Amino acid sequence: MNETINVTKEMLTAILNGIDEGIHAVDTDGTTIFYNEIAAKHDGMTVEEVLGKPLLTVFPSLTEETSTLLKVMKSKQPIYHRTQSYVNIHGEKIETINTTLPIFVKKKIIGAVEIAKDYSKLKLLSERLLDLQSTAMNISAKPTEHRGTKYTFHHLMTRNQEFQAMKDEAERLSKSDSPILVYGESGSGKELFVQGIHSTSRRNKGPFIAQNCAALPESLLESILFGTVKGSYTGAVDRPGLFELAHGGTLFLDELHAMPFELQAKLLRVLEDGIVRRVGSTKSLAVDVRIIAAMNEHPQKVLQEEKLRSDLFYRLNVLTFELMPLRKRKEDISLLTNHFISTFNNQLNKHIKGTNKAVAKLFRRYPWPGNVRELKHTIEYMMNVCNQQYLTEDDLPFMLKDELQKAEKVKKDMSNLSLRKNVINLEKKLIYGALEETDGNVLQAAKLLQIPRQTLQYKIQKYEINYAH
Repeated sequence: MNETINVTKEMLTAILNGIDEGIHAVDTDGTTIFYNEIAAKHDGMTVEEVLGKPLLTVFPSLTEETSTLLKVMKSKQPIYHRTQSYVNIHGEKIETINTTLPIFVKKKIIGAVEIAKDYSKLKLLSERLLDLQSTAMNISAKPTEHRGTKYTFHHLMTRNQEFQAMKDEAERLSKSDSPILVYGESGSGKELFVQGIHSTSRRNKGPFIAQNCAALPESLLESILFGTVKGSYTGAVDRPGLFELAHGGTLFLDELHAMPFELQAKLLRVLEDGIVRRVGSTKSLAVDVRIIAAMNEHPQKVLQEEKLRSDLFYRLNVLTFELMPLRKRKEDISLLTNHFISTFNNQLNKHIKGTNKAVAKLFRRYPWPGNVRELKHTIEYMMNVCNQQYLTEDDLPFMLKDELQKAEKVKKDMSNLSLRKNVINLEKKLIYGALEETDGNVLQAAKLLQIPRQTLQYKIQKYEINYAH
């Protein structure tokens, strides 16, 4: 029995050590009971330095409040994809993304386990990109040769009067330095719209820098936005953040609601006083940057779900624009279709003249959940596979072919809307069902149908219903 238990334990240990992610488990006293080689590599430690020792002793910078393992044991609730920064006993700063789970045996908590991913390589790559961007922009020189944009309001094509009115208002308000909040569904053209604002503003000769706030850990996004100073953490160097790089221009923060709450508070302070401080620095810098933020979820929804600080929202909500989805500007579908066909004719060296009537009708009826981006990619796909003068149903991507089949089915059903014919078919089915229920007894069937026997007899003869038991 003991031999079997030992074999099972060795097998489990071998499996956990073979997983390409850091695994760290502690008991209810906070003592490490399992720690694999990957976790040790992430933490800059050896397994022997951690295994069997109290967690807070090995990682002295952590506390019961900041340690995800201890926090999970206290709350008995899992934590998913949480960033954690801490210092090990060698003084090295470690940054990981953790999923931490409580361990229960017979409904009693006996410890917690953490699965950690090291994002130091991702952080290094991001910092190198910042270096390249800083070099390319040559921020010490006059930023007259680098606009950072390639779109103007002219590229935002529309025949819709309401949408055109919003473009005109945005162009007029672009002369202001007030922050702007843009809301629109994915694919509705938010960045193009924002670039249009920058290109018509007094900052159009300054830099335009865009940063998506989603899918980046908090500490990484913070260093990207605010910059770092040498020594602020292991491997850190003096590096300007995006606020400094965007000095004299526009900083576009997309998917703002994905920004962690603490960073939102720091962003609010920059909006209030225009002062930034690099991570690890005691020196403050004044920056001249216009902030434009965008979200693909409705502001009311993200406020209710507490994804966005209300004070930040009200500070950004000075100038607000809500981009219309494509399904609400039907008149633009043919305009954009022809524009994309012309664009891809040039790129693919083709001579497509347009779409046939069936495709044009489908495009107008289809709701386009992916908006203009989905329409563009649909045209691109069709242009690649089409070998004729016009785009046809055969060139449609799979999802739109399915949509076309649904439309044809509806059309077929609509062709069978004769009231008289459908009433007759229904009468036949009901009479046959009643006869089947009564084994062919006409009197009993008439009672079920709640009609006189003579009427049922007449309809059986009229419809030539033959029921044989």
